[in-house]
Amino acid sequence: MRKKTNVGSKIICLNRKASFNYFFEDLLEAGIVLKGSEIKSIRNGNVNIADSYAVEKNGEIVLINSHIASYKQASYSNHSPLDDRKLLLNKREINKLIGKTQREGFTLVPTKMYFKKGKAKIELAVAKGKKQFDKRSVKKDRDWSRTKARYIRKSS
Repeated sequence: MRKKTNVGSKIICLNRKASFNYFFEDLLEAGIVLKGSEIKSIRNGNVNIADSYAVEKNGEIVLINSHIASYKQASYSNHSPLDDRKLLLNKREINKLIGKTQREGFTLVPTKMYFKKGKAKIELAVAKGKKQFDKRSVKKDRDWSRTKARYIRKSS
């Protein structure tokens, strides 16, 4: 009998640039404070977290520069697409993240947004930026693995 994985979770959007630009040290899950028109727009899939990041404001972690498109049917109660959105974390987790970002030079980068049991969640990565030579070596390894796979396919 096969086990089900990710029961009740549906991925909304991924930040594929983040794994190329950063080294991930730790991943954690956070809830998001959203308005009604924002969650309806997210359910339609009109969200982009490619250029977003999280920072500390007044003892809270806030997601900045995430784009949630305005919901067409919400007339006067619509939201602004680039609002700052508060993330729901425990006080202990917030203190740990603040300490890492201030002392050790890490940043908080969202890697994916998904629904878990009907609630919108975001996966944050505690990340350190890659240098240019790191990115080149990743590209070089990826190209070599593709070429190697082509050789293997042609030979068999």
